[in-house]
Amino acid sequence: MTTKQTHTLAVPGVELVYDVRGPLPPGGGRPALLMIGQPMTAEGFDALAPHFSDRTVVTYDPRGLGRSIRTDGRSDHTPQQQAADLHLLIEALDAGPVDVFASSGGAVTALELVATHPGDVVTLVAHEPPINAVLPDAAAAERARNGFYEAYQAKGFGAGMASFIAMTSWQGEFTDAYFAQPAPDPAMVGMPTDDDGSRDNPLLSKNSWAITDYRPDASVLTASSTRIVIAVGEESAGTYTARTALGTAALLGQEAVVFPSHHGGFLGGEFGYAGKPEEFAARLREVLDAG
Repeated sequence: MTTKQTHTLAVPGVELVYDVRGPLPPGGGRPALLMIGQPMTAEGFDALAPHFSDRTVVTYDPRGLGRSIRTDGRSDHTPQQQAADLHLLIEALDAGPVDVFASSGGAVTALELVATHPGDVVTLVAHEPPINAVLPDAAAAERARNGFYEAYQAKGFGAGMASFIAMTSWQGEFTDAYFAQPAPDPAMVGMPTDDDGSRDNPLLSKNSWAITDYRPDASVLTASSTRIVIAVGEESAGTYTARTALGTAALLGQEAVVFPSHHGGFLGGEFGYAGKPEEFAARLREVLDAG
């Protein structure tokens, strides 16, 4: 297994912490492979990255998350700011344009990176970007998002996560039947029932609403020199992030590429939401090599 080297990059407003597995510049004529998530930090790729020991893999903690401590006094997470950070990180690697595998909110940031700095990215595989604007029921999706935010504000993390899980596992559009459901019991989905009083969770607060409110510019993205692949998990079918993936692909005039497992299909069992990282890695390699 390739040794992981940890580095810190000082950029305006944050000390970005990132990890590099493999040499820089990369060997073998292949670009470095950057893996990004949001609000997930670098350790979320610990099960996936070792399957690319023949490539240089870079992971990082986004601004204000994990080890990347903010000094700008802000708590919001926007695709525009994170894309600007990634541009500076790619410059600091000094290894030319990179391939990017981006998950969830990280996929939204990666689309903004391609829109603003297309020369930074050779191929982007954007896995299930949660973008409300591409849905036919966008207004209802925003109402559902507000539902888990209100549950979090009223009763804390467990209640908010239970409501979030109910939203992200719902099949199809958010209809009256969805909103008529009783509030889910946190204990039934393995969440804590007590309230620790905190209200700054990046997933459940409004801090990351700019991610799901993002509006991709199809004309800019389709004109980019970057090869963009939208990916969707085979087990995600019908759920919110599968529908946003399909909607984003349609916006770009393509069909989403199916990957093994679910929204976290690259995860190992250490997070309690195990996917199929070996199969996922094989599919990702296949897609990247097709470019």
